[in-house]
Amino acid sequence: MGRGLGRRSPALLIACVALFAALGGTVYAATKINGKTIKVKSLPGNRLALGSVPGNRLKAGSISGSSLAPGSITGAQINAATIGQVPSAVHADNADSAHDAQTALNAVNAIDATRVNGHTAGCRPSTSYFAGACWQSSSSEAAVPAPTAALSCATQGGELPDALSLTAFAQQPGIALAPGDEWTGDLTNVSGLNAYAVITVSAAGQVNFVVSTLTRKYRCVIPLVS
Repeated sequence: MGRGLGRRSPALLIACVALFAALGGTVYAATKINGKTIKVKSLPGNRLALGSVPGNRLKAGSISGSSLAPGSITGAQINAATIGQVPSAVHADNADSAHDAQTALNAVNAIDATRVNGHTAGCRPSTSYFAGACWQSSSSEAAVPAPTAALSCATQGGELPDALSLTAFAQQPGIALAPGDEWTGDLTNVSGLNAYAVITVSAAGQVNFVVSTLTRKYRCVIPLVS
């Protein structure tokens, strides 16, 4: 047998040596090559298997936003503390054009709050809710002619009450009409064509009328503040 192997051709011997060398190199590569022996940037990203690099192995800032696929990051993964205030939110904080600021103040101070068409509304201080509107709880300090009283109510966004409603309001707890009658917004014809007087209501609830140039106290009826 020994002489038989010795008769083998040199080519066969070379092939055997090459096979052993190849097997030895593979074993060496498998046991000697690790992450430390790989040169930086020597492996392109497309040669890495999916999921082979965990997130904690990535350098901070190494991946730019433009490199992320659309929709790959959701709000749950974003630290809200790292996001500044958007310009529109800054403008909202300043509220320099908020025309509802006074309405909000009135709502804070509202008395007898209710709802109108699904919207919260209420009466301003010193007024009482009655018959769907806000009635001034006390009469005016000064007695004035009827046109002056009507103008004062109009500038407050209200009007003088009608006679029967004022009579009913006078029956509410804690309400007392001024002595000497109060103006209403009703007129009556007293002595013929173009002869009109203004109806008044006394503290006792009696309905009277006097000429508009006389002076009486009054109270205004103002719509609900929404």
